[in-house]
Amino acid sequence: MSALESPAVSVLRRAVELDTGSRFQESLVCYQEGIDLLLQVLKATKDETKKSHYRQKISDYMCRAEQIKKYLEKEKEDGKYHKQINIEENAKGFSYENLFQEYLNENVTEVWVQDPYIRQIHQLYNFLRFCEMLLKGPCKVKTVHLLTSHDEGNGKNQQTTGLEEIQQSLKNHGVTLNISYSSSIHDREIRFNNGWMIKIGRGLDYFKKTQVRSVLAFDCISLEAKA
Repeated sequence: MSALESPAVSVLRRAVELDTGSRFQESLVCYQEGIDLLLQVLKATKDETKKSHYRQKISDYMCRAEQIKKYLEKEKEDGKYHKQINIEENAKGFSYENLFQEYLNENVTEVWVQDPYIRQIHQLYNFLRFCEMLLKGPCKVKTVHLLTSHDEGNGKNQQTTGLEEIQQSLKNHGVTLNISYSSSIHDREIRFNNGWMIKIGRGLDYFKKTQVRSVLAFDCISLEAKA
């Protein structure tokens, strides 16, 4: 089994489990992630027999994902749509792109992020990744509002410096980041100006902590804005 095949199998197995349990929103996220991984496996495979096998699997999973997508769209039209996703420990397939892209369209120009814990290096990095996703489209974000709380400990300067560098990086791509602080916020939510609001129990910090050596890395990022 190739290095790419193992994670693809794991994510798709999870998709089927969620699908069987009627947790359709979560299963769709995993199907999409697994299909992308399996497409990479197919691209790297030379053996024609294996390629034929992968093509059939991809076709089957795409067919099921499309059925789930149509079902969820019908639920939206009928006004029955309420999406709840439980991200379990060590779960895969829940990138920001997979969770938020369906709510982002060309009408989204303004975003509000409320999260009291954008403080430590890995939390700052998560917020940066979220902003990168916004710039990759299809939305045309011009303003991002962040409401967070001050780090009153030793990391206060780190927090301020990190957010200022993210602010400058966004400014270089025509996006204004407005930063506000409150000592009384507890809820975590993200709002888009097309009407969608997402409540997240742990905010943007649902990934395992990553090792980011220095906040100074933020001024070297390559954000790609669509023309």
